[in-house]
Amino acid sequence: MSLRLLRPALRARAPLAIARAPVAAPRFRAYSTEPGQPAKESDSVRASNRAANEAAVGPFTWKAAGVFVVVGVGLYFYFTNEKAKVLERRRKELETKSVGRPSIGGPFVLTDHHGKDFTEKDLLGKWTLIYFGFTHCPDICPEELDKMAAVVDQIDKEKGPITLPVFVSVDPARDSVKQVANYVAEFHPRLVGLTGDYDSVKRACKSYRVYFSTPPDAKATDDYLVDHSIFFYLMDPLGQFVDAFGKNTTAEEVTEKVREAMGKWEAAGGNKAAGV
Repeated sequence: MSLRLLRPALRARAPLAIARAPVAAPRFRAYSTEPGQPAKESDSVRASNRAANEAAVGPFTWKAAGVFVVVGVGLYFYFTNEKAKVLERRRKELETKSVGRPSIGGPFVLTDHHGKDFTEKDLLGKWTLIYFGFTHCPDICPEELDKMAAVVDQIDKEKGPITLPVFVSVDPARDSVKQVANYVAEFHPRLVGLTGDYDSVKRACKSYRVYFSTPPDAKATDDYLVDHSIFFYLMDPLGQFVDAFGKNTTAEEVTEKVREAMGKWEAAGGNKAAGV
């Protein structure tokens, strides 16, 4: 059949539908390029990246650094000032005597075994063990001084020489400076011996609530008896009364009491907080 005869037949058939792929709408790119040039960030992308970076690490500027330094210095001075206030408060607490504490201790002026003046101010900053007796005492005074020396030796081993042992004579007529010096040398190398005239000794005994019966007008050649309180005191570095120990208290018990008092003192700030 000739091509001419086939054309009418082909026109009579339904036309074939040609499916075409949909054309995508043009997209806007975040980066614009030009031939031969590297890609450049748009302003919106650049701002977005900057915001993300700042959110991640925070902005660092000289102004921020200055504020940091100023705040740091301010905090340093604040805490230094607060520490000073705490120490001052502790010092005042240590100075304040607790309710019920006996009023023991106070001003006195005596002479030590080297012939020098010795007052209550010479006790400040030290833990003092102080005993009132006399050099002609037959047995009790030596026993108590031996006990006190044992306590001092033990504390010296544990904490160093922070205790001051003191012997005060209540027999000024017979206990001269030389007599006291010879006497204290028998018990401990750091034992301080004190004496004085009758009135000075009496004032010291009154401050420490110590009883003694030495006649006020006694002479060294007289024959008389001396009665006195038989105990020694523990005084803190402020010169305040801490405890008293009688004849029946052992050296071990006294040592433990001293340790306990020192522990409380250190917990409250020690000599630094007390200002001594």
